[in-house]
Amino acid sequence: MSASVQIRRAELSDLGAITEIYNEAILTTTATFDTEPKSKAEQVQWFQSHGERHPILVAVVEEVAVAQGEEGASFYRRAKVVGWVSLNKWSDRRAYDDTAEASLYVKAEYRGQGIGRKLQAAIIEEARRLGFHTLIGRVAEGSAVSLHLSKSFGFVHVGTLKEVGRKFDQLLDVHILQMMLD
Repeated sequence: MSASVQIRRAELSDLGAITEIYNEAILTTTATFDTEPKSKAEQVQWFQSHGERHPILVAVVEEVAVAQGEEGASFYRRAKVVGWVSLNKWSDRRAYDDTAEASLYVKAEYRGQGIGRKLQAAIIEEARRLGFHTLIGRVAEGSAVSLHLSKSFGFVHVGTLKEVGRKFDQLLDVHILQMMLD
């Protein structure tokens, strides 16, 4: 099976896949400090809280597969959302309007294939296009891949919040990263 990746704006019809990817991260990683899977209603509210200023992008893989049947080989294509990234309000206080937080998640079996890198590049480009001054990232202790990815794009480690989250019966630090876009 071969696959190509397209990054595009998320649509409401993508919400099932987005929720599946996020719930997988909730249950198996420290990439988010949510501890309970999200319901469809919660995710609809989250999706609707985003908009032109705080977009959600998805990574769509168009898979081309070969199926062997009695009449020989046949090919088929299917589009599948395998990752997503969003710009989120950093704070409700108006003075922070030029700052956003980036959140990125990739389905487990698609990690390590450059999809996170494509999503990160796309959201940084969107943040610049939208006129943001700075991006913030939060990376939990033990997420070395996420830390490396962020730093490779120019995010700078600006501090560590010690033992601020409890997940999987561990108190975890959170690294704060910042990228100046101007």
